[in-house]
Parts: sequence; structure tokens; C-alpha cells
Amino acid sequence: MVVFENKAILKLLLVCLFVQFSFSAANFFRPFNVTYDHRALIIDGKRRMLISGGIHYPRATPQMWPDLIAKSKEGGADVIESYTFWNGHEPVRGQYNFEGRFDLVKFVKLVGDNGLYFLLRIGPYVCAEWNFGGFPVWLRDIPGIEFRTDNEPFKREMQRFVTKIVDLMREEKLFSWQGGPIILLQIENEYGNMEGSYGQKGKEYVKWAANMALGLGAGVPWVMCKQTDAPGDIIDTCNNYYCDGYKPNSPNKPTIWTENWDGWYTSWGGRLPHRPVEDLAFAVARFFQRGGSLMNYYMYFGGTNFGRTSGGPFYITSYDYDAPIDEYGLRSEPKWGHLKDLHAAIKLCERALVAADSPQYMKLGPRQEAHIYWENTQSTVLNTTLSESQSACSAFLANIDEHNTVTVTFRGKSYSLPPWSVSILPDCSNVAFNTAKVGAQTSVKLVENALSPKISAPELVMTKNEVSSISESWMSVKEPIGIWSESNFTVQGLLEHLKVTKDESDYLWHMTRIYVSDDDVAFWEENKVSPTLVIDSMRDVLRIFINGELMGSVSGHWVKVVQPVQFQQGCSDLMLLSQTVGLQNYGAFLEKDGAGFRGQIKLTGFKNGDIDLSKASWIYQVGLKGEFQKIFTIEENEKAGWTNLKLDATPSTFTWYKQAYFDSPDGSEPIAIDLGSMGKGQAWVNDHHIGRYWNLTAPKDGCLDSCDYRGTYGSNKCMTNCGKPTQTWYHVPRSWLQASNNLLVIFEEIGGNPFEISVKLRVPRILCAQMSKSYYPPLREWLHLDLIDGKVSISDMKPQIHLQCEDGQIISSIEFASYGTPHGSCQNFSKGNCHSPNSLSVVSEACVGRNSCSVEVSNSGFGSDPCRGVLKTLAVEARCVSTSTIGVSQF
Repeated sequence: MVVFENKAILKLLLVCLFVQFSFSAANFFRPFNVTYDHRALIIDGKRRMLISGGIHYPRATPQMWPDLIAKSKEGGADVIESYTFWNGHEPVRGQYNFEGRFDLVKFVKLVGDNGLYFLLRIGPYVCAEWNFGGFPVWLRDIPGIEFRTDNEPFKREMQRFVTKIVDLMREEKLFSWQGGPIILLQIENEYGNMEGSYGQKGKEYVKWAANMALGLGAGVPWVMCKQTDAPGDIIDTCNNYYCDGYKPNSPNKPTIWTENWDGWYTSWGGRLPHRPVEDLAFAVARFFQRGGSLMNYYMYFGGTNFGRTSGGPFYITSYDYDAPIDEYGLRSEPKWGHLKDLHAAIKLCERALVAADSPQYMKLGPRQEAHIYWENTQSTVLNTTLSESQSACSAFLANIDEHNTVTVTFRGKSYSLPPWSVSILPDCSNVAFNTAKVGAQTSVKLVENALSPKISAPELVMTKNEVSSISESWMSVKEPIGIWSESNFTVQGLLEHLKVTKDESDYLWHMTRIYVSDDDVAFWEENKVSPTLVIDSMRDVLRIFINGELMGSVSGHWVKVVQPVQFQQGCSDLMLLSQTVGLQNYGAFLEKDGAGFRGQIKLTGFKNGDIDLSKASWIYQVGLKGEFQKIFTIEENEKAGWTNLKLDATPSTFTWYKQAYFDSPDGSEPIAIDLGSMGKGQAWVNDHHIGRYWNLTAPKDGCLDSCDYRGTYGSNKCMTNCGKPTQTWYHVPRSWLQASNNLLVIFEEIGGNPFEISVKLRVPRILCAQMSKSYYPPLREWLHLDLIDGKVSISDMKPQIHLQCEDGQIISSIEFASYGTPHGSCQNFSKGNCHSPNSLSVVSEACVGRNSCSVEVSNSGFGSDPCRGVLKTLAVEARCVSTSTIGVSQF
């Protein structure tokens, strides 16, 4: 029998954890200093191993923030990280916005109230798949400006904004030395990828940015990510899928991972990325195994690109990112739960991790290795048992082999290591966690119709298979094609899109008049040719009209346009509608990227030769009429001249639709609007801009039935959603809705059927878990007093399945339970040859009616051994329901 070898260590660990948690909860705002050495950040005089979770505050509503922060803390986060978003905070030069979703102060205070630290990445360039990388568009209009280089106009503006943020944090007493949660700041962002494009001026800019930041007197350390030449007092950090081999540019700096990409972003018409949690956990464990000290998940919660904030071009409205907490604020299981267990295992090792200046390395096999951390650096861990020393010892055993499970010997004991995995031994003896063995539950989220709260229980059952459209009462109004107001202006030649729109709208109309002679028409007929519009280069979307009739559409990023067109004899109006779908957010020389057209525009195929339109007289009109009349708002929508829309109406282009009004669904489940019946456009609810929508379908190929976690991950490795629209469901935060009379307004560009739009509930309805007797005891058992006092050993502890519904839900039923040798996977379990007849009753008694439950995986837990000599497994499928629907039939 394996016994726990050092009671003193565990007692000390328990005391340390108790003090740490108590300090976090009750006395967090006692001022403390933050410094660092080569090993870690030093917080209030103590080295710390830190887990951080990225949450971008504008990608959620303030009403969502408390729950997101609480779930992050429950998942094991010590730190919350976020960028600041310059174009959100200063949309007009000198006019600041720190309200609503951009209330940075409120967000940071909420983090502190939860006893968590804060990593504030000011930038102010952020990338982040955010519109224009976070830069305000007005910045590019400052004379002589060049972004992110040794350029005085840019440095002046950058310093002004960074100073504004630092001063605001100081005024609100949010830095650690003031009793606030901010322990770390970032200046610039991934500039090392771009620095070479700027030559010597780039190197000078890095030095300037570092000195400028340090000169602000923030009183906490600064970092630069992906910046190997970060100046002396700035910590250079790693952004990647794996950072276990990263070393900072000075032996005096700790190893920090500012972006652990736990998923990836998505473009319209693209597949959905997925990073397996086994690989993600492997990457995190390897980072701490090899000397890392702070790791931040990018993202822990991704959220939503509300309004026109998505970058690009062509990034979708959802920023789910396959994160541990999904776009709607729900746990993504098993990712959230498996990482929670990983974090708990790392925390059990923290005393040894912070005590050792560096690990001891031990080769265990060709592709197997151990790193051992322990407090007494004067002894040799290979020859000293824990019982002979009162020093903490923790070990990480890694199998980097991508294909084979390997048994290794460490300190006289055998350990089986699955491929591409790390086992964590908090006491250098017993395995608490292995990255490849997932014991966390799987949560299956359903998208269910949100039926009217006025429907009675019998009606609810009757309509369970019906489509729940918002209403059969829709109204519409046409958007004029072309020039619609007196605010238009005429210019000789072509203007760059953003110079005209200032990004106040996606849309810019260009109109010029073309004269077609009788000779031109005869020439086309005789030669059986058609005139063609040729544009050297355009981005993102172009729609071509002649006399109000759509000739064609083109989309792409700086692509050539060759579009046949048709003219009648006489004068015709050629109208070009250029559109942006998110401004470029990554790359050098962003200020020069622009939008609209580049190069020459001409008409070919005329009798007397090509017509150069590049120098023609063009009339310009910014935006849509309905957009600038704000007919999507409650206050202004009645002025639009709406007419009732018939059920059999033909799908119409360039049309506004409104539904007035729909009721908010009962309960607390997140809400989405299904726009799968629409084409391309934008949507608003009660004045709030949900975002862009575009019904583009992903390629049919490139997805696998199952994803192999083993081996190096890349964003194309485990794609999903092939052959389906990239996004059809759009998040509508509950705080944006009223109990009744909610206004939904849609602008549709290419034609769709609003009668099929429906309100959906995003519901984590089904929970599954599967665990064998050979799995590890719950991490919390390591702090069990009987274990610490030596009354029991860790090997006496039994594994437990843990099921947990979302808040506001309970487990209503156990759909399947089998202790023995069950087959299959979630929603497809079946009994094997060995099955305990008590399985369903035991699990039901423990779980039904509760928000969460634990069931021991053991013979004693089920009354007897159903089949001797066979490794038993417990498989469970449960169903969650909202407590607000108890007594109403479920479907």
C-alpha cells in the first residue's frame, strides 16, 4: 500500500492554501508590492505560480462580467487578463468612453472584488481580431503619421492614450501598491513580428515605448510579448500554442506566457477550430514543468464581436475561440473541468515550484523525462525520500512520444504514461493528474426554441417539434440604391474608402454617369461582346449597379474585379457600393492598408477603346439611409414608413425588416437569434447592435470524425462544422431585452426570409461522464484532514464522477448509468457484459434534484463487485433542467 509520505508538508500546504484563499476573499485590497526575479513574479514578498484567464470586457456585457469572473475563479484562475481597446475608449479624438461594455474601471474592480489579480495589456495596439487592431480610425488622418515606429505624431498620440489609462487606474487606486488587483502591465503587442519591417526606426521605437511606459510610474512590472529585444526592465514574454521551451532575454526575468492559444478565430465561410483539452493541458503542464511561472489563456472566455467591432477582414461575429467558457458564458465541458483539475494539481505543487530556483532534470527514456522541484536544494532528490526530509517535493513526468504509452521508473516506482502527456506528482510519489486522462464531465449544449412565456404546459408539449419563429408579423422598407441625401459630394477621381467614411459605416456609394452611343451598342451586337468593368484591386465586398439594377457582387481581400455589365443606349448611372467587413487588425503599416479600391478602374469593350474611370467625376454617399436615420432604434423606427410584409413575399435585396414586438423567454438561459434564413447584413435588438451576419457555408472537406489530441497542434488540425454555415446563431444578451415588446430590426443585403427567424435558448441540457476505478481521486482529497494526519493514504481514496449543471439548473433525471463495462460515448452509451443492477438507482439517489453531485467509482459504492477480476467503469448520462421550468413538461 502506498502511503502519503510527508504529513508535515501537507499540513503546511493546507495552512498556506487556507491563508491564501482567506487573504484573497477578505483582505485582498491591503496594499502589496509586485516585483520579480528569474523564477517568478514576487507578490507581497512571495514567489507565485499563476494561472490567468483572458476575458475581453467589451466582448461581454457588464451584467455578464460577475458570472464570467466567478467561473474563472472556480476554474482555478488567479489572474484575469484583458487588453484595453483604444477605438472603443476614444472613438473621437479627445472624447473618452468608459461606460457600458467599455467600463474598464468597473471590470477591474469586479476582478478585485473576487480576490483575483489583473493583467492589463494596454498596448495600445491589440490585434485581437478586433477592428483595426484597436486603433481609432481617426488616428490615420493625423498629418505625417506612421503607426508603430519612430514617428513623432504616432508616439505623441500613443503616449497620450497610455498615460490616460495609467492615470485612470492610479486615480481609482487599482494598482497593487494602492490595494488594487493590477499586478502587471503590457506595452505594445507582438511587435517583434513586425519590427523588421521598420528597420532601425523599429528598434528605436521599441526603446522609446519601454522608456515611456516605465516613466509613467505605475509601480508594477511591464511586459512586452513576442519581443525578444525588450529593454532591460521590461519582461519579454511568449505567445504561442506551446511555450515550454521559451526563455526570456535575461537570466533575471521570469518565464511568462501571455497568450496560450486554447482555440482560434474564425472567418466567414470557414470551418470552426477546436483544440483538444488533452493537448492544451499537456502544453500548460509542460510550461510549468520546464520552469514557467505565469500562464494566461487566450481566451478563457472569448465572447462576441458586437456591433462592427470584429476585425479582419471577414472575421465572424462570434469570438467563441473554443474557450473554456463559451460565447454565451456557459462552461465548455470537458475543457473547463479538465483544466480546473490541472490547475488544482499545479497548485498542489506550488510550494516546491516557488522554492526551487530551477528543476532537477532526469531522463526516463528516449522521449520521456522528469523535472523535479523541491525545497531542499542541498540534497539529492534521487537518493532522498520525502520521509527523510521535511522539504516539499513535486515532480512532472512527461512522455513526449506522440504514439505510444510508455512505462517508466521514477524513484523506484513504475508509472504508465500515455502518449503526449504529463503526469503531475505533488509529493514526488503519487500521481494526482495526467493531462491525457480526462475525468471531467462532458456537457452537451442544445439550441432549443424559446417559446412564449404565455404558453401553458399542455401547449408547450404540443409545440415541441414546431419551429418557434419570432412572429408572423414582419414589416419592411426598401433601402434606396445609390445616392439618397443632400450630404453627398462630388470629386474628380477616386477617393480611398476610409478617408470618406471614417469607418462610421461599412458602406460607401460611388456613382458616375456613363454615356453609351448607338455606335457602342452596334459594336457589341456585331462582335457579340459585352462591356466589362475592370478594377485592379478591391476589398472586402463590392456590389455593382447600373441604373439601380444589380450587375454583380465580388468579395475578397485586395482582389481584381472583372465583371461583365450591360448598358442601354444613352446615359446610365454606374453605382459601385464598396463595403468593409472588419478592418485589417494585423500587419505592418496598418495606416496604409485602407479599404475600397486600389489602382485603375476602367470600362472595356467600347468601340473607341477603354474608358478610364479613375479620373472620372464621382458622386460619393456615405452609408445607408436607414442607418443614418437610425430606423433600428426604438425612438426613430416609426419614422421609416414601414409596410406589412406578406408571408409569400419574394426575398428582397437591400431591405430593412422589423419585428415589433416579441417577448423575452422566461428563465435565465442565454438567448440567441437564428438568422440562418437570411443572407448578409446587420441586426439590432432594442437599439443594441448584435453585429454583422453572413450566411456563408464552410467547405465540405477538412473535418475528421474524431480528433487525435496527440502531437503538435495547429489551427487547422481539428476543424469542425464542415459543409455547414459558419455562423447562424447570434448572441443576444438577456440584459438587452425587456420582458415584452422587444424590437428586432434587420438590414438584409442579398435576400432572405425573415419569417423563419427564431429566438433560441442556448441550453446545457445533457451531462455525461465516464471514469474507471483506475482513475485518480478528486484533487480536493489531497487536502483531506485524514490524509494529512496519516489516518488514510492517497491510495485509499477512490475516484469520483462529478456532475454539475449550470447555475439555476438541477439534474432532473439520469438517462443512463452503468457500473461495469459500459460501451460507447456520450449520448450513445450502452451496457456491457458486466453491469451492476444498482447503477441507475445509486446514481439517481445521489444526483436527481441537485445542482451538482459526486458518485464514487467503487464496488462498495454500488453494493458489490458485479464482475471480479475486471476493471470496472462508471458511465453516466444525466439531464439538466431550469429550476424555473419545474412542473412544466420538458422536451
